[in-house]
Amino acid sequence: MLDLSILVERLGEPMTAAVLGLSVGVLFGVSAQQSGFCLRSASISFWRGRAGGSFAIWLFAFCTAVLGTQLLVVAGGLDVASVRQLSTSGTMSGAIIGGLLFGTGMVLARGCASRLLVLSATGNLRALVAGLVLTVVAQASLRGVLSPLRQTLSGLWVVPPDQRALLLGMPIWLVFASTIGVIVCAVWLAIRSSLPAKGWIFDIGVGAAIVAGWGLTSALSRQAFDVVAVKSVSFSGPSADTLMTLINSPSITPSFDIGLVPGVFAGSLLASVLTGQFRLQGFETGVGLPRYLAGATLMGFGSMLAGGCAVGAGVTGGAVLALTAWVALLAMWISAGVTDWAVDRGVCDSARGFAMLHSGVGEGR
Repeated sequence: MLDLSILVERLGEPMTAAVLGLSVGVLFGVSAQQSGFCLRSASISFWRGRAGGSFAIWLFAFCTAVLGTQLLVVAGGLDVASVRQLSTSGTMSGAIIGGLLFGTGMVLARGCASRLLVLSATGNLRALVAGLVLTVVAQASLRGVLSPLRQTLSGLWVVPPDQRALLLGMPIWLVFASTIGVIVCAVWLAIRSSLPAKGWIFDIGVGAAIVAGWGLTSALSRQAFDVVAVKSVSFSGPSADTLMTLINSPSITPSFDIGLVPGVFAGSLLASVLTGQFRLQGFETGVGLPRYLAGATLMGFGSMLAGGCAVGAGVTGGAVLALTAWVALLAMWISAGVTDWAVDRGVCDSARGFAMLHSGVGEGR
């Protein structure tokens, strides 16, 4: 087990947690910025029948996270009994409804929660505005005016802790074999789409950040005197807590989440500056502000309802094989495809044109 005693003695437990969060965040920020990791891009390419580079990127990161985390469990570096996603009751209704809302929102906002944070550090003002709206709505959903609605929807279908493990009774070798099989498919897709070596390397970095988060917080929880939450990379809740701390508190209490969010921003900023990719960008021509605000609002509420964002619930929760996380991830994929089909592929416009043509308003009448 990783020995953090020297760091704890010098910095104290809260500051050690913040340093660990900062380190994991920088790794994730650099890797996500350089690889282009994004659930929205992956799902859209999949549903449009062009499952190439972006889909392979997401598969690499996800499988790295799953494989590494499960190896950590087998090696004794992570006790699943200490993981909130497996040791407490979960909401299946929240996973389904929240996942559907989040998937729709990330298509409208042109990026999921993690992607908005990463892009905002590269000078993308659209991502910055949408990310701030998402964070405020997430806070309102967690502890504010939207929390009663969230609690009502979450209570529609609750599953006990003993039913939250995805693969109850399934041998671990089958998990490893299945994951490796998916990695082989991702390799084939990456080669077919001529994914550059940089994408492969930084893809692994995204997944490794998830594994590092689980391993480091688990090690700290075993060596700390106070209770330390075992967690990994997530964005909606930590971003909301970080923003509210900066706004409401005269002093900042260090924690893993407080280090994580600035770490991701700093990592993405550093990577974009060093590679010449930093540039200020406003809103795109022809795509109005209301679309981004609507998408950010849906993601903010949906992530709190689903138990996390596309990374927090989808990848981090999926890596520990939490059933609700996989259900939320599936809901995100489905709603992203439906929203892209209805909004961005012109189906609605085609339907309106067809109706106008047959009502005498169209061309030639």
